[in-house]
Amino acid sequence: MKQVINGADFRRMIVNAAAAIEHNKQALNELNVFPVPDGDTGTNMSMTINAAAADLRKTEDPTLGQAAKVAASAMLRGARGNSGVILSLLMRGISQKLKDQTDCDGVLWAAALQEGVDAAYKAVMKPAEGTILTVARLSAAQAGKAAQENNFIEFVQEAAIAEARTALANTVNQNPVLKKAGVVDAGGKGWLVALEAMLAALRGEDVAAPEAGRATEVKDSADFSDFDTEDITFTYCTEFIISRENDSDPDALRAFLSQLGDSLVLVDDEEIIKVHVHTNDPGAALHEAVNYGSFVTVKIENMRLQHTEKVLSENEKAPKIAEPEKPLGVVSVCAGEGLADVFSNLGVDAIISGGQTMNPSTQDILEAVNTVPAETVFVLPNNKNIIMAAEQVNDLTPKNVVVIPSKTVPQGVTAMLSFNPEGSVEENTEALTQALSTVDTMQITYAARNSDFDGYDIHEGDYLALYGSQLFGTSQDIKVLLRSLAEKIRDDGKEYVTIYYGADVKEKHAQKAADLFADICPNADVNLLSGGQPVYYYLISAE
Repeated sequence: MKQVINGADFRRMIVNAAAAIEHNKQALNELNVFPVPDGDTGTNMSMTINAAAADLRKTEDPTLGQAAKVAASAMLRGARGNSGVILSLLMRGISQKLKDQTDCDGVLWAAALQEGVDAAYKAVMKPAEGTILTVARLSAAQAGKAAQENNFIEFVQEAAIAEARTALANTVNQNPVLKKAGVVDAGGKGWLVALEAMLAALRGEDVAAPEAGRATEVKDSADFSDFDTEDITFTYCTEFIISRENDSDPDALRAFLSQLGDSLVLVDDEEIIKVHVHTNDPGAALHEAVNYGSFVTVKIENMRLQHTEKVLSENEKAPKIAEPEKPLGVVSVCAGEGLADVFSNLGVDAIISGGQTMNPSTQDILEAVNTVPAETVFVLPNNKNIIMAAEQVNDLTPKNVVVIPSKTVPQGVTAMLSFNPEGSVEENTEALTQALSTVDTMQITYAARNSDFDGYDIHEGDYLALYGSQLFGTSQDIKVLLRSLAEKIRDDGKEYVTIYYGADVKEKHAQKAADLFADICPNADVNLLSGGQPVYYYLISAE
């Protein structure tokens, strides 16, 4: 029985967990009881943890602390969907506990699992029972008890898994939807799969990654912005990384450096501070920075002596963070050229292609935010499964990021109609958030699987109508659902209706749907637009 682990062991545990989740990806997806096509739990968890596996494979002979840090950083940036974000937060807490450690016994491992649970619960506004959080919390608590009995990490992991299995089985009783469907929570099952694969690694049993599930490499996070060697005001390009060793506020260092030069980028990643600044006094910058911890790396270059081509070549390799040219900007998530055009025409600076079935990662959102030349960037996720991933971005960029919790594209469009580029951050945050409740969203898609959900006997391929987040109806005839939605809009007295038809709907059929709404809702202004969105035949906005 294994007593302690080192960096190589930890790397093997994460790589094993990634392979196991990839093997079980579709089975986890199938546990999603709501039958609409979505960025399913298994897919999101697999893509998130495989980002860590990819980076760990490239890390030679890491210490335990280094391996944990690499895994946490990669998962944070690669996190997709709520389940992926929670998985990344569990790893982030584990990493914080293993920081600077060379080995880990049962007691430390139990503490690390608990630290992960604390990090995940802290980030979730309203934790619900019967989810991955419940499974992780109870298994970590049992690990702590086991560690007091036996300090071998393998023993502690066995205890955590035994409790996770019990907790997972009980999720069916903690969530009415799960109970009706007779299934356990998909995220909780994913965490159990990960724990079991980690134990297999402790026992020397490797899980081979399936060919179709090869880990996806994720780009490194943005470190430094680009610079131009022409018309140089400040001579020295100064870059350094500090290993944080106290609780000093990095914002104070940012304020000091902003007075010392320009082209400042400061990224605070909790364990380190990365800085890029152009200044005529690099000594002053370093003298101030040492108050925050020890230097890991320092690079000072005289830009006036550098060859222009060399500088440009280096900049092509470096991730770019757009310098602020205005106070406010907006990033929006949507899928479909028509919807992208709508958001662009409303003033959105950057569009992230994504939504149902293709949740963008935290890294995807970060890269889009960094391209916006604004001090504060508002993010419209337009999908409830993307909100948590978006909320992680603010800690990864020097820009101020405000996430408006839009759950649908129509909510995002309505929010943009309230956006005032001349207003303050506070005024826009309030206006955009309040606008979300003024619009009703209806959607028509298809059933991805057979299901008995909320009193409906649903068969794979049936048309499904959603009103808000609730299942409104199901039929094998899409016209039946369109008529029912139109009658609902009429009865609710809505005045403005916008119908976005998807990539799989011909314009002539969409026009007939719009005519149907106009006939049933004579007092409403009905507009038809090509959204081009996949998966959803119609997105309907009613105000």
